[in-house]
Amino acid sequence: MTGTTITVGAVDDDRMLLDGLRLWLADVPGIHLAATAPTVGELLTSAPVPARTPAPARTPAPARTPAPATPAGPPCLDVVLLDLLLRDGSSPSDNIRRLRAAGPRVLVISTVADRGRIVAAMAAGADGYLTKDHDLPTLVTALTDIAAGGTAHCPELAFAWAHDDTPARPALSPKERQVLVEYASGLTLKATARRLGISPHTAKYYLDRVKDKYQQAGRPTYTKTDLACRVREDGWAPD
Repeated sequence: MTGTTITVGAVDDDRMLLDGLRLWLADVPGIHLAATAPTVGELLTSAPVPARTPAPARTPAPARTPAPATPAGPPCLDVVLLDLLLRDGSSPSDNIRRLRAAGPRVLVISTVADRGRIVAAMAAGADGYLTKDHDLPTLVTALTDIAAGGTAHCPELAFAWAHDDTPARPALSPKERQVLVEYASGLTLKATARRLGISPHTAKYYLDRVKDKYQQAGRPTYTKTDLACRVREDGWAPD
């Protein structure tokens, strides 16, 4: 965050929604919508939109040689609002992982309230999930909580966790699932912590809880290979 301002990006191929979102957030103190794009790739290479500031008084100034243009690079974003299903056919899980690898946290916003998609999005690293029928105060609260390192839970997400009843699969929290998937993919514990924006100590705490829960479910995991097997068996492998 820049000072106390939360810098936000948005990925959605609905132009009207992006325009509406820009108007929605324009007058919200402490939140700046810095970049929008129809795909994750375009967002990560876009130039940030400067925050609105009052126009300075016009004063004569000597002519200057224009500075050479610099290529656009990834904007420094705290949170990205990500539509789940984009017209480019990209994988939602891959999109979430790309964004998390680039630095920002991810809040999925979608018209889809399907339990399986919600659970898969959280397992891929999303920090929250809101359907698009929520109001501005709910969105602002979610952005604030996620930027502070928390998660955003809407009723649909709570329902998804409550009804995630895959046989013999332990009930893992969103963070436990994220640590499991990242660590089992081959990352070290430190790299897992860095990707998820938590400390190595916290990552180890979540991983130990995952192992304990699998032990209690009668499916012990002693090695990283065991964890990778559990990810595949329980449907948490990357798309």
